[in-house]
Amino acid sequence: MGMRGPTKTFRLAAAAALVAALALGGCSDQLGSAPAPAPTRIEFVPKVGGIPYFEAMDNGGLEAAKQLGVAWHTTGPATVDPAAQVTILRDLIAKKADVIVVAPNDPAALAGVIAEARAKGIHVLTSDTDAPGTQREVFVNQASAQGIGAALVDALMAKTGGTGQYAIVSCGRAAANLNSWIAVQKEYAAAHYPKAELVETVYAGEDEDAATVLAKQLMARHPGLTGLIGECTTSAPGVAKAVGEEQKIGRVFTVGVGTPQAIKPFLLDGSCSQSVLWNVESLGYLTAWTAKQIADGKPLAPVNKVSLELPAVKYDAATKTVLLGDPLLITADNVDQFKY
Repeated sequence: MGMRGPTKTFRLAAAAALVAALALGGCSDQLGSAPAPAPTRIEFVPKVGGIPYFEAMDNGGLEAAKQLGVAWHTTGPATVDPAAQVTILRDLIAKKADVIVVAPNDPAALAGVIAEARAKGIHVLTSDTDAPGTQREVFVNQASAQGIGAALVDALMAKTGGTGQYAIVSCGRAAANLNSWIAVQKEYAAAHYPKAELVETVYAGEDEDAATVLAKQLMARHPGLTGLIGECTTSAPGVAKAVGEEQKIGRVFTVGVGTPQAIKPFLLDGSCSQSVLWNVESLGYLTAWTAKQIADGKPLAPVNKVSLELPAVKYDAATKTVLLGDPLLITADNVDQFKY
Protein backbone atom coordinates (compact mmCIF):
# COMPACT_ATOMS: atom_id res chain seq x y z
CA MET A 1 0.00 0.00 0.00
CA GLY A 2 2.82 2.39 0.88
CA MET A 3 4.22 2.13 -2.63
CA ARG A 4 0.95 2.72 -4.50
CA GLY A 5 0.60 6.42 -3.62
CA PRO A 6 4.05 7.48 -4.89
CA THR A 7 3.67 5.29 -7.93
CA LYS A 8 0.38 6.93 -8.83
CA THR A 9 1.90 10.37 -8.29
CA PHE A 10 4.86 9.45 -10.46
CA ARG A 11 2.57 8.22 -13.20
CA LEU A 12 0.56 11.45 -13.12
CA ALA A 13 3.70 13.56 -13.26
CA ALA A 14 5.11 11.52 -16.15
CA ALA A 15 1.86 11.81 -18.04
CA ALA A 16 1.77 15.58 -17.50
CA ALA A 17 5.36 15.86 -18.68
CA LEU A 18 4.57 13.79 -21.78
CA VAL A 19 1.55 15.97 -22.62
CA ALA A 20 3.67 19.09 -22.22
CA ALA A 21 6.43 17.64 -24.39
CA LEU A 22 3.95 16.69 -27.09
CA ALA A 23 2.40 20.13 -26.96
CA LEU A 24 5.79 21.78 -27.28
CA GLY A 25 6.78 19.39 -30.02
CA GLY A 26 3.57 20.15 -31.87
CA CYS A 27 4.23 23.87 -31.66
CA SER A 28 7.77 23.34 -32.82
CA ASP A 29 6.60 21.25 -35.78
CA GLN A 30 4.02 23.86 -36.73
CA LEU A 31 6.59 26.64 -36.60
CA GLY A 32 9.16 24.62 -38.51
CA SER A 33 6.79 23.60 -41.30
CA ALA A 34 5.31 27.03 -41.94
CA PRO A 35 5.26 27.28 -45.74
CA ALA A 36 7.82 29.59 -47.29
CA PRO A 37 6.35 32.41 -49.37
CA ALA A 38 5.83 31.34 -52.97
CA PRO A 39 8.37 32.82 -55.41
CA THR A 40 7.27 35.65 -57.70
CA ARG A 41 5.69 34.12 -60.82
CA ILE A 42 6.82 35.80 -64.04
CA GLU A 43 4.97 34.74 -67.21
CA PHE A 44 6.56 35.64 -70.56
CA VAL A 45 4.47 35.77 -73.74
CA PRO A 46 6.67 36.15 -76.86
CA LYS A 47 5.41 37.08 -80.32
CA VAL A 48 5.42 33.44 -81.39
CA GLY A 49 6.57 30.13 -79.97
CA GLY A 50 9.23 27.78 -81.28
CA ILE A 51 11.75 30.15 -82.91
CA PRO A 52 15.42 30.39 -81.82
CA TYR A 53 15.24 34.07 -80.88
CA PHE A 54 12.56 33.68 -78.23
CA GLU A 55 14.01 30.35 -77.08
CA ALA A 56 17.26 32.24 -76.37
CA MET A 57 15.30 34.89 -74.46
CA ASP A 58 13.62 32.13 -72.49
CA ASN A 59 17.01 30.62 -71.59
CA GLY A 60 18.17 33.99 -70.27
CA GLY A 61 15.00 34.37 -68.22
CA LEU A 62 15.40 30.88 -66.74
CA GLU A 63 19.01 31.61 -65.78
CA ALA A 64 17.94 34.82 -64.03
CA ALA A 65 15.12 32.96 -62.27
CA LYS A 66 17.63 30.50 -60.76
CA GLN A 67 19.84 33.32 -59.51
CA LEU A 68 17.07 35.63 -58.32
CA GLY A 69 14.77 33.05 -56.72
CA VAL A 70 11.76 33.71 -58.96
CA ALA A 71 9.68 31.45 -61.20
CA TRP A 72 9.88 32.12 -64.96
CA HIS A 73 7.62 30.49 -67.52
CA THR A 74 7.11 31.12 -71.24
CA THR A 75 3.92 30.54 -73.25
CA GLY A 76 4.29 31.32 -76.95
CA PRO A 77 1.35 31.55 -79.35
CA ALA A 78 1.31 29.28 -82.38
CA THR A 79 0.78 32.20 -84.78
CA VAL A 80 1.39 35.96 -84.84
CA ASP A 81 -2.36 36.63 -84.82
CA PRO A 82 -2.80 39.21 -82.00
CA ALA A 83 -5.92 37.36 -80.81
CA ALA A 84 -3.70 34.42 -79.82
CA GLN A 85 -1.73 36.63 -77.44
CA VAL A 86 -4.94 38.08 -75.99
CA THR A 87 -6.18 34.55 -75.24
CA ILE A 88 -2.94 33.65 -73.47
CA LEU A 89 -2.95 36.86 -71.41
CA ARG A 90 -6.55 36.29 -70.30
CA ASP A 91 -5.61 32.78 -69.19
CA LEU A 92 -2.64 34.13 -67.20
CA ILE A 93 -4.91 36.72 -65.56
CA ALA A 94 -7.26 33.90 -64.52
CA LYS A 95 -4.28 31.99 -63.08
CA LYS A 96 -3.29 35.09 -61.07
CA ALA A 97 0.26 35.48 -62.35
CA ASP A 98 2.35 38.01 -60.42
CA VAL A 99 3.96 39.57 -63.50
CA ILE A 100 3.10 39.22 -67.18
CA VAL A 101 5.77 40.20 -69.72
CA VAL A 102 4.67 40.39 -73.35
CA ALA A 103 6.31 41.10 -76.71
CA PRO A 104 3.23 42.42 -78.52
CA ASN A 105 2.45 41.52 -82.12
CA ASP A 106 -0.04 44.39 -82.18
CA PRO A 107 0.16 46.87 -79.28
CA ALA A 108 -3.31 48.33 -79.90
CA ALA A 109 -4.91 44.88 -79.83
CA LEU A 110 -3.42 44.21 -76.38
CA ALA A 111 -4.34 47.52 -74.73
CA GLY A 112 -7.61 46.19 -73.31
CA VAL A 113 -6.24 42.97 -71.84
CA ILE A 114 -3.23 44.78 -70.37
CA ALA A 115 -5.70 47.12 -68.63
CA GLU A 116 -7.61 44.06 -67.35
CA ALA A 117 -4.42 42.62 -65.86
CA ARG A 118 -3.50 45.88 -64.15
CA ALA A 119 -7.02 46.19 -62.72
CA LYS A 120 -6.51 42.77 -61.08
CA GLY A 121 -3.23 43.94 -59.53
CA ILE A 122 -1.03 42.00 -61.95
CA HIS A 123 2.13 43.78 -63.07
CA VAL A 124 2.59 44.08 -66.85
CA LEU A 125 5.85 44.74 -68.68
CA THR A 126 6.76 44.69 -72.35
CA SER A 127 10.06 43.33 -73.62
CA ASP A 128 11.64 43.16 -77.10
CA THR A 129 8.64 45.09 -78.47
CA ASP A 130 6.81 47.91 -76.74
CA ALA A 131 3.11 48.68 -76.43
CA PRO A 132 3.13 52.46 -76.16
CA GLY A 133 -0.12 54.03 -75.07
CA THR A 134 -1.11 51.05 -72.90
CA GLN A 135 -0.91 50.55 -69.15
CA ARG A 136 2.34 48.57 -69.30
CA GLU A 137 4.65 49.65 -66.48
CA VAL A 138 8.11 49.25 -68.04
CA PHE A 139 9.51 48.42 -71.49
CA VAL A 140 12.70 46.35 -71.56
CA ASN A 141 14.33 47.49 -74.80
CA GLN A 142 17.11 45.55 -76.50
CA ALA A 143 18.71 48.56 -78.21
CA SER A 144 17.57 51.95 -79.40
CA ALA A 145 15.65 52.19 -82.66
CA GLN A 146 18.22 54.73 -83.86
CA GLY A 147 21.09 52.36 -83.14
CA ILE A 148 19.51 49.37 -84.87
CA GLY A 149 18.17 51.27 -87.88
CA ALA A 150 21.44 53.08 -88.55
CA ALA A 151 23.51 49.91 -88.14
CA LEU A 152 21.37 47.98 -90.63
CA VAL A 153 21.59 50.71 -93.26
CA ASP A 154 25.33 51.22 -92.77
CA ALA A 155 25.98 47.47 -93.04
CA LEU A 156 24.06 47.21 -96.33
CA MET A 157 25.49 50.39 -97.86
CA ALA A 158 29.02 49.26 -97.08
CA LYS A 159 28.38 46.46 -99.59
CA THR A 160 26.40 48.39 -102.22
CA GLY A 161 28.63 51.45 -102.23
CA GLY A 162 25.83 53.64 -100.89
CA THR A 163 23.82 53.40 -104.12
CA GLY A 164 21.28 51.15 -105.82
CA GLN A 165 17.82 49.87 -105.05
CA TYR A 166 17.00 47.95 -101.88
CA ALA A 167 13.92 46.50 -100.23
CA ILE A 168 12.86 45.49 -96.73
CA VAL A 169 11.27 42.18 -95.75
CA SER A 170 9.68 42.81 -92.38
CA CYS A 171 7.58 40.51 -90.23
CA GLY A 172 4.47 41.63 -88.34
CA ARG A 173 2.76 44.62 -89.96
CA ALA A 174 1.87 46.12 -86.56
CA ALA A 175 5.08 45.20 -84.67
CA ALA A 176 6.07 48.45 -82.94
CA ASN A 177 9.79 47.62 -82.71
CA LEU A 178 10.16 46.69 -86.38
CA ASN A 179 8.16 49.71 -87.54
CA SER A 180 10.28 52.04 -85.42
CA TRP A 181 13.47 50.59 -86.93
CA ILE A 182 12.09 50.94 -90.47
CA ALA A 183 11.19 54.58 -89.81
CA VAL A 184 14.78 55.21 -88.68
CA GLN A 185 16.19 53.36 -91.70
CA LYS A 186 14.19 55.49 -94.13
CA GLU A 187 15.21 58.76 -92.48
CA TYR A 188 18.84 57.72 -91.96
CA ALA A 189 19.29 56.41 -95.50
CA ALA A 190 17.74 59.54 -97.01
CA ALA A 191 20.14 61.73 -95.03
CA HIS A 192 23.33 59.68 -95.42
CA TYR A 193 22.88 57.71 -98.67
CA PRO A 194 20.82 59.91 -101.04
CA LYS A 195 21.83 57.78 -104.06
CA ALA A 196 20.16 54.67 -102.57
CA GLU A 197 16.45 54.01 -103.16
CA LEU A 198 14.11 51.99 -100.95
CA VAL A 199 11.73 50.49 -103.53
CA GLU A 200 9.39 48.37 -101.39
CA THR A 201 8.62 47.05 -97.89
CA VAL A 202 6.80 43.72 -97.52
CA TYR A 203 5.66 41.64 -94.54
CA ALA A 204 6.21 37.92 -93.96
CA GLY A 205 4.75 37.48 -90.48
CA GLU A 206 7.22 35.42 -88.40
CA ASP A 207 7.63 32.90 -91.22
CA GLU A 208 11.06 32.22 -92.71
CA ASP A 209 9.69 30.37 -95.74
CA ALA A 210 7.29 33.22 -96.51
CA ALA A 211 10.22 35.66 -96.28
CA THR A 212 12.16 33.59 -98.82
CA VAL A 213 9.22 33.62 -101.25
CA LEU A 214 8.71 37.37 -100.83
CA ALA A 215 12.41 38.08 -101.36
CA LYS A 216 12.38 36.12 -104.61
CA GLN A 217 9.32 38.06 -105.76
CA LEU A 218 11.06 41.35 -104.93
CA MET A 219 14.10 40.37 -107.01
CA ALA A 220 11.80 39.45 -109.92
CA ARG A 221 9.84 42.72 -109.68
CA HIS A 222 12.97 44.85 -109.35
CA PRO A 223 15.71 43.44 -111.65
CA GLY A 224 18.08 46.20 -110.57
CA LEU A 225 17.77 45.36 -106.86
CA THR A 226 21.13 45.33 -105.07
CA GLY A 227 20.10 44.93 -101.43
CA LEU A 228 17.64 43.29 -99.05
CA ILE A 229 17.13 43.90 -95.34
CA GLY A 230 15.60 41.10 -93.27
CA GLU A 231 13.96 43.04 -90.44
CA CYS A 232 13.52 40.20 -87.93
CA THR A 233 15.10 36.91 -86.92
CA THR A 234 12.95 34.85 -89.30
CA SER A 235 13.14 37.13 -92.34
CA ALA A 236 16.92 37.69 -92.07
CA PRO A 237 17.80 34.06 -92.94
CA GLY A 238 14.81 33.95 -95.31
CA VAL A 239 16.10 36.74 -97.57
CA ALA A 240 19.64 35.33 -97.52
CA LYS A 241 18.33 31.90 -98.55
CA ALA A 242 16.45 33.51 -101.45
CA VAL A 243 19.63 35.19 -102.75
CA GLY A 244 21.51 31.89 -102.58
CA GLU A 245 18.77 29.91 -104.30
CA GLU A 246 18.49 32.53 -107.05
CA GLN A 247 22.30 32.39 -107.48
CA LYS A 248 22.67 36.11 -106.84
CA ILE A 249 25.34 36.05 -104.13
CA GLY A 250 27.65 39.00 -104.75
CA ARG A 251 25.01 40.82 -106.82
CA VAL A 252 22.23 41.19 -104.25
CA PHE A 253 23.54 41.80 -100.73
CA THR A 254 21.57 41.12 -97.57
CA VAL A 255 21.80 42.19 -93.95
CA GLY A 256 19.33 41.57 -91.17
CA VAL A 257 18.37 40.99 -87.59
CA GLY A 258 19.38 37.33 -87.38
CA THR A 259 20.22 35.10 -84.42
CA PRO A 260 23.84 33.90 -84.70
CA GLN A 261 23.43 30.17 -85.32
CA ALA A 262 20.43 30.61 -87.64
CA ILE A 263 22.26 33.17 -89.76
CA LYS A 264 25.69 31.47 -89.62
CA PRO A 265 25.38 29.39 -92.85
CA PHE A 266 24.47 32.52 -94.79
CA LEU A 267 27.32 34.55 -93.31
CA LEU A 268 29.69 31.76 -94.34
CA ASP A 269 28.43 31.44 -97.93
CA GLY A 270 28.25 35.22 -98.42
CA SER A 271 24.50 35.48 -98.95
CA CYS A 272 24.28 37.56 -95.75
CA SER A 273 26.92 40.21 -95.08
CA GLN A 274 26.17 41.05 -91.46
CA SER A 275 23.61 40.54 -88.71
CA VAL A 276 22.68 43.39 -86.40
CA LEU A 277 21.44 42.03 -83.09
CA TRP A 278 22.09 42.12 -79.33
CA ASN A 279 22.78 39.42 -76.77
CA VAL A 280 19.35 37.80 -76.72
CA GLU A 281 20.01 35.70 -73.61
CA SER A 282 21.06 38.88 -71.79
CA LEU A 283 17.77 40.47 -72.86
CA GLY A 284 15.90 37.57 -71.26
CA TYR A 285 17.97 37.89 -68.08
CA LEU A 286 17.37 41.63 -67.90
CA THR A 287 13.65 41.10 -68.46
CA ALA A 288 13.37 38.71 -65.51
CA TRP A 289 15.47 41.02 -63.31
CA THR A 290 13.29 44.03 -64.18
CA ALA A 291 10.10 42.05 -63.54
CA LYS A 292 11.35 41.13 -60.06
CA GLN A 293 12.21 44.76 -59.28
CA ILE A 294 8.71 45.85 -60.25
CA ALA A 295 7.05 43.00 -58.31
CA ASP A 296 9.14 43.86 -55.23
CA GLY A 297 8.23 47.54 -55.50
CA LYS A 298 11.86 48.58 -55.93
CA PRO A 299 12.42 51.78 -57.93
CA LEU A 300 14.67 51.61 -60.98
CA ALA A 301 17.70 53.90 -60.87
CA PRO A 302 19.04 55.90 -63.84
CA VAL A 303 21.90 53.34 -63.95
CA ASN A 304 21.42 49.81 -62.56
CA LYS A 305 23.91 47.08 -61.72
CA VAL A 306 22.00 44.01 -62.85
CA SER A 307 24.81 41.42 -62.97
CA LEU A 308 28.52 41.10 -63.73
CA GLU A 309 27.66 40.97 -67.44
CA LEU A 310 25.21 43.90 -67.14
CA PRO A 311 26.90 46.33 -64.76
CA ALA A 312 25.37 49.61 -65.97
CA VAL A 313 21.87 49.22 -67.44
CA LYS A 314 20.21 52.56 -68.09
CA TYR A 315 16.62 53.43 -67.21
CA ASP A 316 14.74 56.35 -68.71
CA ALA A 317 12.00 57.42 -66.32
CA ALA A 318 10.27 59.65 -68.90
CA THR A 319 9.52 56.72 -71.22
CA LYS A 320 9.71 54.04 -68.50
CA THR A 321 12.27 52.17 -70.60
CA VAL A 322 15.15 49.92 -69.53
CA LEU A 323 17.84 49.72 -72.23
CA LEU A 324 20.05 46.65 -72.67
CA GLY A 325 22.70 48.52 -74.66
CA ASP A 326 24.22 49.07 -78.08
CA PRO A 327 23.55 46.77 -81.05
CA LEU A 328 25.84 43.78 -81.55
CA LEU A 329 27.33 43.34 -85.03
CA ILE A 330 27.61 39.66 -85.98
CA THR A 331 29.89 38.58 -88.84
CA ALA A 332 31.46 35.36 -90.06
CA ASP A 333 34.43 36.18 -87.83
CA ASN A 334 32.60 36.34 -84.49
CA VAL A 335 29.43 34.27 -85.04
CA ASP A 336 30.80 31.24 -83.17
CA GLN A 337 31.06 33.24 -79.97
CA PHE A 338 27.30 32.84 -79.61
CA LYS A 339 25.67 29.45 -79.03
CA TYR A 340 22.04 30.37 -79.78
